[in-house]
Amino acid sequence: MPDPDVPTTDLDYADRLWRAADALRGQIDAAEYKHVVLGLLFLKYVSDSFEARRAELESELAAEGIEGEQLARLLEERDEYIAERIFWVPPEARWSHLQAHATQPDIANLIDDAILAVERDNPGLKGKLPRDYARRGIAPEKMKALIDLIADIGFKGERAKARDTLGRVYEYFLGKFAQAEGKLGGEFYTPRSVVRLLVEMLEPYSAAKKGGRIYDPCCGSGGMFVQSERFVERHGNKDEISVFGQESNPTTWRLAHMNLAIHGIEANLGPEPADTFLRNQHPDLKADYIIANPPFNISDWSGQLLRDDARWRYGAPPAGNANYAWIQHFIHHLAPPSASGGGVAGFVMANGSLSSASGGEGEIRQRIVEADLVDCIVALPPQLFYTAPIPVCLWFLTRDKTGRNLPRGGRSREGETLFIDARKLGTMRDRTLRVLTGGDAGETLLDEGLGDPRPDSDIGRIVYTYRQWRDEPRPEWWHEREHGAWTYEDVAGFCRSATIENITSHGHVLTPGRYVGAEAQDDDGEPFEEKYPRLLAELEERLTNGARLAALIRDQLSKVTNG
Repeated sequence: MPDPDVPTTDLDYADRLWRAADALRGQIDAAEYKHVVLGLLFLKYVSDSFEARRAELESELAAEGIEGEQLARLLEERDEYIAERIFWVPPEARWSHLQAHATQPDIANLIDDAILAVERDNPGLKGKLPRDYARRGIAPEKMKALIDLIADIGFKGERAKARDTLGRVYEYFLGKFAQAEGKLGGEFYTPRSVVRLLVEMLEPYSAAKKGGRIYDPCCGSGGMFVQSERFVERHGNKDEISVFGQESNPTTWRLAHMNLAIHGIEANLGPEPADTFLRNQHPDLKADYIIANPPFNISDWSGQLLRDDARWRYGAPPAGNANYAWIQHFIHHLAPPSASGGGVAGFVMANGSLSSASGGEGEIRQRIVEADLVDCIVALPPQLFYTAPIPVCLWFLTRDKTGRNLPRGGRSREGETLFIDARKLGTMRDRTLRVLTGGDAGETLLDEGLGDPRPDSDIGRIVYTYRQWRDEPRPEWWHEREHGAWTYEDVAGFCRSATIENITSHGHVLTPGRYVGAEAQDDDGEPFEEKYPRLLAELEERLTNGARLAALIRDQLSKVTNG
């Protein structure tokens, strides 16, 4: 079965490359090995992009009659590449040079020197690439085999396609490494289908047309930004958005910079890796869109040091659990209401956040509900994450429910919250991992997972329920004869629109199951006066059989007891 976490088009070789590269690992674990492979993939990409531009430039200069030493000199003009937004790659960092010297015993040192040279000549990458290959102690023959494997990937040719190809290979490898690392993989990777659902519900492009700000304060390897950029590119102009992020893990911070550079996304991830609570890198930021998968339920978040922090507007979070610290951090950084609407946030959180009352969390949640910030809660199915066996949910908060901040407009939802119970959705990829359909080839309206998710997909069902509830205009492709009426209705067992008064009556608990009720059962057409006696007879038969089996077990046990 194809891996649902990656499009299959043009990536058939990716799985083969993964298997071959993984077989070379041996000496170091996956947590270390990912930096070795992903750093080399980045080097290969920037080198191929450079060589492709060099070939273009050579043709242009030759057409002008330039040749010989003058041609050679102009081909090494750094500005000819920078002007085309191509990283300048010095001779010692070009893939051809590395591959030619791959048999040398000091190949790891040569790779470190190559990365240092790329950073030196591209200030935007300074200090953001992994350059400790020599320290890792990988045998030269293994390094050569890995270089030869990666050499088979071609990133030359049409620039946008080459970048997209590497971007998907990179994303695929991130997912594979997260799977290999198990619990630790959650530090840098959120499954594609979950990110796609968050992005489709947030729709981060109405504010983008006005220079909108997208923020992820625990950005991992930057996957949220990549998916957001794809969405904006489909609906607006990605050059008009500003990306802000933060990541505390130094190696993951570097992964994010490489991932974003590959996708051509300029981002401010702070001058260095830093803890979001203790060293907020963007203290004055007010974001139009916040999208995040924070490390939830963490107890060592330095809560005792931050009891009087200005971010805790709705109450100081318990020192032993950071969930409501994260939630209030998001609220603190949301843009306030304005003529074009206020900021919105969508994030992953542990299910316990919906109902916990310990450490004052119940009171904090009550104040957030009463402030009318909660727009939608989605209960997710289990086993979506490599790293989180506990159930998780999605929160969507907004500063403004008037509809002014919706991309195509919508109704006022003031005093209302939508609850969606999606626990029964998803498809098992294997016996341990589930995915939500709606983000890959065949599940969207365009090829290669592009375009809107199909209405019959998992992501589509959730997203269009949300958009209908907000009374957004129906998509141009939506035909009522084929897809049904574009109107919101409560569906027993799946979704319900509730008021603040409803939520108050449930003690401000936000668990969707409390609101959506039981799924409606189909009527089988059997009259009650016939069904009741039949079911009663079946029950009597089962009770009789149960009593008979119990007697048999007691008899056997007595024989053992009496010898």
